[in-house]
Amino acid sequence: MLNRTVIFAAIAGLFVSGSVLAHDYTAGALKIEHPWARATPKGASVGGGYLKITNTGSTPDRLVNGASEASQRFEIHEMSMDGGVMKMRALPKGLEIKPGQTVELKPGGYHVMFVGLNRPFAQGERVKATLEFEKAGKVEVEFAVGAIAGQPSGHSGGGHGH
Repeated sequence: MLNRTVIFAAIAGLFVSGSVLAHDYTAGALKIEHPWARATPKGASVGGGYLKITNTGSTPDRLVNGASEASQRFEIHEMSMDGGVMKMRALPKGLEIKPGQTVELKPGGYHVMFVGLNRPFAQGERVKATLEFEKAGKVEVEFAVGAIAGQPSGHSGGGHGH
């Protein structure tokens, strides 16, 4: 009897710790996976945020805005290469997520920018933010802050302190 109790407790602990580490969210038909950000150097005025968004619904939605007490502004950006030159631009109309599509916001591509940081992002902390979608509305999330050159845990390229 005791062995069953210990095994059950161990399995339950794995489920709880896995869900805490994953920190996934839902907003309507959208699944938001593992928001993360890189630590920023002292004096930095901007920081980048990354996550995956999957639309499980039958109609498109759009990430149109966001906010965070960690910065003065929250912007949606795209980074691309043009003739060997890296260019970054804000997406004033937001980012569309088509039905059945997963859009990954990651370094070197789509990402969110925390502009006018109130203080640097430190590895190991979580940055609270609100994502705003055209149809799914607002959802509160936390960006787990990893190393300055880190990748999110569970992805290739190393962990970020979890």
